[in-house]
Amino acid sequence: MTAKKEGIDDARAAPTGTGRWAFAALLAGNIALSLGATLVRLADTGPTASAFWRILLALPLLLLFGWRESGGQLPSRPAMGIAVMAGIFFAIDLATWHIGILHTKVANATLFGNCASLLLILWGVFLTRSLPRGWQAIAVLLAFAGSALLMGQSYEMSSDYLLGDLLSLLAGFFYTCYVILMQRVRGAMAPWTALGIASVVCVPVLLGTALALGETIMPHNWTPLIILAMTSQVIGQGLMIWSLPRFSPLVLGLTLLIQPAIAAAAGWMIFGEQLGPIDILGGMLVGAALVLIRLPSRRAQPI
Repeated sequence: MTAKKEGIDDARAAPTGTGRWAFAALLAGNIALSLGATLVRLADTGPTASAFWRILLALPLLLLFGWRESGGQLPSRPAMGIAVMAGIFFAIDLATWHIGILHTKVANATLFGNCASLLLILWGVFLTRSLPRGWQAIAVLLAFAGSALLMGQSYEMSSDYLLGDLLSLLAGFFYTCYVILMQRVRGAMAPWTALGIASVVCVPVLLGTALALGETIMPHNWTPLIILAMTSQVIGQGLMIWSLPRFSPLVLGLTLLIQPAIAAAAGWMIFGEQLGPIDILGGMLVGAALVLIRLPSRRAQPI
């Protein structure tokens, strides 16, 4: 445990330039992930099947990158076990979230699916036994105020959206477990290796679920699925998993909130889902929170 903590501290104590690149990578990863709900809507397969193709189409690249960074050497059994468990949680997250996307608005699915932001912040409070202070406390308040505005505007009291909202919330819980496990395993495993192992585990779980639900497996239009695999799994997850050891759960949780803001804009542009002044204000508050969360690091060391 001590060695792991020292490794994370070293990563956080990297030069300012490295810290800035890491934060930029974390933001870019979340921006790429925010396109996922829109692409799932555009896919002509079943929702779980689209998750299966997202993983399978990305897998050759993930395994190639993992093999190159590890030199073909297998990680230790304990680390492998954690990565496998993370993959199981990720597969359940994808299955529940992709089904939920088709039963609610794009903005709702992304917002409720990212309840992981709150859970990760609570996890950080549990680990440190202390509440956020100063700029971090203000950032948390702004982030959740912005999210509340987004949710209040996008959510409608309709039974048509209830199933999708509940499934998205459940997906957020499983995604939190996935992030926590991946952050832990990254102390003993390189990013592409960890992501590759977790992704391999996802394939049979997602395919089996899609077949059990009687979904359409084979697509007629491969374009949304290929873009989903490249943006969400390779770019989005790749950048996020690489960034994990460099940030606290608080920062990770807050950056997840950029996804609902971008998803709301995508839903407005592509599906005509209403986006008004309050939605825009909510997105601006989330953006302000992301700026504030970096202020302490500029006065001391990178977060």
